[in-house]
Order: sequence, then C-alpha cells, then structure tokens
Amino acid sequence: MNLNRSNKRMLTGNKAAAWGARLAGIEYVPAFPITPQTEIVETLSQWFADGTLKGKFTNMDSEHSMFMAAGSAATTGVRVFTASSSQGILYGLESLYTVTGWRVPFVMVNVSRGLATPITLEADHNDVMSTRDCGLIQLHAETCQEILDFVLMGYKIAEHPLVSVPVLVNMDGFVLSFSREPVVIPDEKSARDFLPAFQPAQPVFQASRPMARASAVFGGGTYTYFRIQQDLAVRQAETVFNETAVEFAQRFGRHYEPVERFHLDDAEVVFVMSNSFATKGKSAVLRLRKQGVKAGLLKIRMFRPFPGEAVANALKGRAKVAVIDQNLAPGMGGITYPEIVTAMYGREDCPQKILSVIGGLGGKDIKENDFLSIVEKLNDPESKGPVFLYDEGDWKQFQQMQKIAQL
Repeated sequence: MNLNRSNKRMLTGNKAAAWGARLAGIEYVPAFPITPQTEIVETLSQWFADGTLKGKFTNMDSEHSMFMAAGSAATTGVRVFTASSSQGILYGLESLYTVTGWRVPFVMVNVSRGLATPITLEADHNDVMSTRDCGLIQLHAETCQEILDFVLMGYKIAEHPLVSVPVLVNMDGFVLSFSREPVVIPDEKSARDFLPAFQPAQPVFQASRPMARASAVFGGGTYTYFRIQQDLAVRQAETVFNETAVEFAQRFGRHYEPVERFHLDDAEVVFVMSNSFATKGKSAVLRLRKQGVKAGLLKIRMFRPFPGEAVANALKGRAKVAVIDQNLAPGMGGITYPEIVTAMYGREDCPQKILSVIGGLGGKDIKENDFLSIVEKLNDPESKGPVFLYDEGDWKQFQQMQKIAQL
C-alpha cells in the first residue's frame, strides 16, 4: 500500500486500532488474546512477522504480566502498545495501578465487554470503569475513525512531559470492534510529523537506579506526595488533549473536544452518552425533533480526567438531562451519573432534573422507543432514578429462556 498520501478504507474497529498503533511507530507489543480484542494483536503480530513493523511482539502468559511488560518496556524508552478486554482488564488491574504509578507513557486499547457473572461476549462499560481510579487517561471512541485518531493522539498526550502516564482508548466490543466503517488512514510521513520519535522524560522509577531493583516502601507523607503528583499529571491531560486536538485538526482536518455537543443550542431535553451507542442517541435526537421535542445529546469523549467544566458549560440552563449509563454499580446505579451531578453541583444554572438511566447492559440494544420513554420519565415529576431500560418484551424473552432451560 502506498502510504505517501491519506487513503480511505473500510476497517473494523480492531483494525483501526492496529493502524493507529502502526502509524505511531510502535516498537514493542506485549500481548494476550481475549475476545473481542484478539483481532488487534493478530494484525500487529502479522505486521511484525512480515517486517512491516520493526521491533518485538511477545505473547505473554497473562494480562497481569502483559501490563507489567508494557510499563517496564516504556521505562527503557521504546514506544509500547497493548490491548485487552473485560476479564483480562480485571486480571491485570493490579499491574495497571503499578505502571501508572511509575509514570511511564504508553497506549492501550480496551475493547469493552460485559463482566461475569453471567458471561457475555457483548459490550458494556463495567470493565473500563473498573480502571477509572488507577491513574490512566481514558478516551472513549464512538466510531472506527475516532479509534485510529485517538490512538495517535494518545501517544502525543501520554508522552507529554507534563503528563507521562498511560492512555487507554476504549471501544465497544462487537458493535464497533467487528463493524466495518470508512476510515481515513493518514499517510506515514504526516503521522511521523505529528508524532515524532519517542523522547522519554526521566521516569520516576528507572531500571538503572538501585531503588527500582526492589519494591520501594514509603510512609504516608512521601506516598501522598507521589499521589498528588500523579493527580496533577492526570489533570494536566485535559489541557494537553486540547492542544493536541488543535494540532491534529491542522494536520488531518478532524477536530475533537473532550465532549461533543449534538443539537444542544436550543435543547431542553439532553441525553448524556458515550461510545458507540451515542450514534443511536444522535439518531433518536433527530427523530424526537421531528416530533417537536427539543432534544440534544452530549457525548463524553474523555472520561479521565473528567472534563467537569466542559460538561457543566454544555448542560447549564437545560431543563432536563438523562445520563444513560451502559454500566451498573449494584446498590448505587450508573457510574457516569454521579460524575455529571458533581460537575453541576453548586451551579445556579443547574438543570431542573438529572435522571440516571441504565441501558445496554451486556450489549442489550437500546431501541427507538426507549428514548421516548426516557423523555416521558423526565417529564414525570414523580419519576426517580435509576431507570432501567428493561420492558415487558425483555421479560417475556427471559421467561421463554427459563422454559427452555427447564426442558
């Protein structure tokens, strides 16, 4: 393929992620396959094998060792990429806390899949939300184009000296990972101009230093200092994201903000969504507007650091807001909902009503009528959340499965 110019191809979300890593000039990939992520590392493995990519691809024995290898390699100054999903993220979660504390930059892709038990192979966001407090930057993609672009941008953000922490790019399993969409692939030279060779900053923990040869055990005061520095670095990532987005737009013509506003100018009813189901929300907004409902949508692209000011500015003065979470914290509700409420806390122009809605668990479809029912709940002064998008048809389907299981 001629990479001297941009070209458009039909790519799955997984292939788009692999292309983003390829254009970034990655040098090392520690990998462990898991559905629906496997196509990413299969593609990269082939490119290493045929010489398209120069460097090293290593099959690890688990996600735990995979994330440790990614962090360790990043301390040596190579550009690292890896990917995981679902139970794999949970298995390696201890390592993610470790490597983010090392303050080393690399990019990983999570292909969201619901967590056991019971088992599903389809998408919801409890897996990626499990990483929200470990110190990763989180970017959430709606389309295959966003996946490729966010991987490229992710390295620029992660490697910035004010940040120097890993970036996670999230996509929905099956809905996006195996769906083909037209994707503009930047040419290699343009990608290299945007993202030059990795020049690592001085890492907090370095292999050549004696302290890194064993676990460092600190008292509370020193430990707190490290955690404060980590918090400041993650907070800086929003500013660095915005700067990176401007440069990316100048080079490639696509501009991204931490949040995306869709028909918000005069919106009285707003859906807050993220990832691929935001496309369904946009379609619902257009249908509702034809019915006379002034609907709009706010899409969250950056979840960590949480862009609270951008969210508050987008939602100020709105009459009614529904936060649609594709996840569930049992006993609490949706995970994004309290983040939105916190962003609006204390503002005089806070929406009259902010409703928690939970849908799309385990890949369950969010149907056209679901958005209309959400509007009805918002208009009902007695309705309180969380509202589950689960109707009589879903209940009947479950009863049929029960009968089959009892045969």
